[in-house]
Amino acid sequence: MTLLLADKALNPPVLLAPMAGITDRPFRDLVMRFGAGMVVSEMVASQEMVQAKPGVRERAELSADVENTAVQLAGREAHWMAEAARQVADRGARVIDINMGCPAKKVTNGYSGSALLKTPDHALTLIEAVVEAVDVPVTLKTRLGWDDSLLNAPDVARRAQDAGICMVTIHGRTRCQFYKGSADWQAIRAVKEAVSIPVIANGDIVDTDAARVALAQSGADGVMVGRGAQGKPWLLAQICHDLYGAAAPDIPRGDDLIEMVRAHYQAILGFYGTDLGLRVARKHLSWYMDEAGTPVALRRAVLTTRDTDEVMRLLGDALNIDAEAAA
Repeated sequence: MTLLLADKALNPPVLLAPMAGITDRPFRDLVMRFGAGMVVSEMVASQEMVQAKPGVRERAELSADVENTAVQLAGREAHWMAEAARQVADRGARVIDINMGCPAKKVTNGYSGSALLKTPDHALTLIEAVVEAVDVPVTLKTRLGWDDSLLNAPDVARRAQDAGICMVTIHGRTRCQFYKGSADWQAIRAVKEAVSIPVIANGDIVDTDAARVALAQSGADGVMVGRGAQGKPWLLAQICHDLYGAAAPDIPRGDDLIEMVRAHYQAILGFYGTDLGLRVARKHLSWYMDEAGTPVALRRAVLTTRDTDEVMRLLGDALNIDAEAAA
């Protein structure tokens, strides 16, 4: 199944969600190598992007020659949103996504992210500014509403479509739920029925079975995978294969897994530099070791050692647990 965003094709419609501190360039590149319809950057604060605050532009770096990549922008002022959109489009972003879904207090207290659901008229000024600023497709990611008394996603999506948004992703929770409870995929159906543009279902899609149920309950045109891909960068490709007949991913095991994780580790260090890279890498290494069932003492050694050569050596033992158990 192919979705069209203006002249951009998403095939299959399985997308990597934007996740702060996780979907940086090394992880996006890895997910795309296995296979995905689109990958989305970490949320980038628009004003800080334009003002070149340290670390912000790195979060938006995409490689201009990579298809089906998107930069997600957040903000509360039309001027900064438009300027940031122009910058990331000039730097190679193929799609720009507007964040109206982040529930974090530091974002919503600044009247950005999901706080915009409480002021849809103002939110539309941001959407219109971004759409008018760039020639690339502009999409929107949001939630069902602010809370159970303000479930206005269908109306917001309809107005966003009229303003030029070409796809909307709905996380099946309200802002006030944060990530508690379960995503309500059935509630996404009201958004699908309100618009003619593609709708993507998001929230709790951790495997193929969940993706299949989410699509059936929501009527959505595709799915977006977030936390389920942590430690399993091949998961999106597996869902693409299971649901849409794409090529099956070669899921790495044993020595192949060790080689992949070591390469990811080195890519993180190369992207951020050693000091910051060591801190960023820990979460990814931890997730890989969760999947492998690494013993606590060995896990601790991997995560606390600052000698990068020693980490590379230790990963050989830390990720070979499953292979040894199966032998």
